[in-house]
Amino acid sequence: MPAAAAVREAPKTGEVMLDIDQVRQAYPRGPSNTLLVLDGVSLKLKSGEIVGLLGRSGSGKSSLLRIIAGLARPVDGKVTWRGRPLVGPSDGIAMVFQSFALFPWLTVLENVEIGLEPLGVPAAERRTRSLEAIDLIGLDGFENAYPKELSGGMRQRVGFARALVVHPELLLMDEPFSALDVLTAETLRTDLIELWTEGKLPLRSILIVTHNIEEAVLMCDRVIIFAANPGRIAAEVRIDLKHPRNRDDPAFRALVDDIYVRMTKPLEAAARAAQQAAAAAHGGMGIILPDVSTNDLAGLMETLFGDFDGKADLPELADDLSMEVDELFPLAETLQLFGLAEIASGDIRLTEIGRRFVESDVDQRKRLFGEQLLARVPIAALIRRVLDERPSHRAPYRRFSEELEDFMSEDAADETLSAVITWGRYAEVFAYDEQSQAFSLENPE
Repeated sequence: MPAAAAVREAPKTGEVMLDIDQVRQAYPRGPSNTLLVLDGVSLKLKSGEIVGLLGRSGSGKSSLLRIIAGLARPVDGKVTWRGRPLVGPSDGIAMVFQSFALFPWLTVLENVEIGLEPLGVPAAERRTRSLEAIDLIGLDGFENAYPKELSGGMRQRVGFARALVVHPELLLMDEPFSALDVLTAETLRTDLIELWTEGKLPLRSILIVTHNIEEAVLMCDRVIIFAANPGRIAAEVRIDLKHPRNRDDPAFRALVDDIYVRMTKPLEAAARAAQQAAAAAHGGMGIILPDVSTNDLAGLMETLFGDFDGKADLPELADDLSMEVDELFPLAETLQLFGLAEIASGDIRLTEIGRRFVESDVDQRKRLFGEQLLARVPIAALIRRVLDERPSHRAPYRRFSEELEDFMSEDAADETLSAVITWGRYAEVFAYDEQSQAFSLENPE
């Protein structure tokens, strides 16, 4: 690495750089309603550390990152950067996005240089600094290549170089490896951590958003676990393992298991009571359902039954299925909603009904699934009741989406109904015609 690239002294650990105090964020979801995505989030980021924001989709992690980047303003709370209120983009903060966001008509060098132009850096210095960043991130020799000539991993390296060329003190990363294949992501993570531990990165701190538990344990000094709906900090886990970290190390596995347990614990009693009260007040209609397929649900139950004798450790199951949190958790929680499985202490176990499902033939599976659907999913029971009561045995989509929108966003209502349509069709509880956007009974009694 050229000597000029080492533009900053080694990070001094312990110095508070970023202070987030009771931040709330909400977005309009109608003329008189708002969607609360962050509620009372407080954390401090110190120099010399990598901190991970870990949580499922919808937990507000990316919204918080946008606030820190100065791209959005919170509706309440304070964000202080280097002792001063953060009111917009800061020269000391740079961001790497999930998408590569490169200009296809510019070369690698030009894509990196463009980040320096708004800062008024002279052309000669722009070129020197950009070449140093390209060399640092492992793309030396590709300066004149265009994005279309690069692999996904190389494009993301350009994104890193473009962020590093401005010599930020804090690097924000929003799921930077999620768009890459497994091997490419692993290589890029390893290279980044090596540069960090060797003091070659012109940074004081890194804040990374992820939903990959192993990635968080592999990279971070601290992991902040977010609960969802709205986003709150549920727990903080310190990672005291030395780099490079070994996934097979028992201490590494213990940390992964601990985080799985923390993420599968119910919300704190007050929040859970509030959710239950809201659900009861609306006949359970306030429950947002994940749009997961019955094939995936059946496949997960069959894997549990056949490969794990009905009970599995969630980290082990995730490894076996090559699934991440955002893929596995919605399936597991849907099985729990249907009474087909139970989740506790980081484990998932088939119930007696779940075992009966796996051992049944196709028709028996449909019947059992339909019984559980109508008994445990209130919106499905409402659809069936309305169809039974109407002489035409038909009802429009809007009849149910408008009811759901009284206490959830339009997008959440659509996702919930999409899930119920899939489940209802599978169980032959009701039919749905996409063209007429109407529910019906195929064989009304």
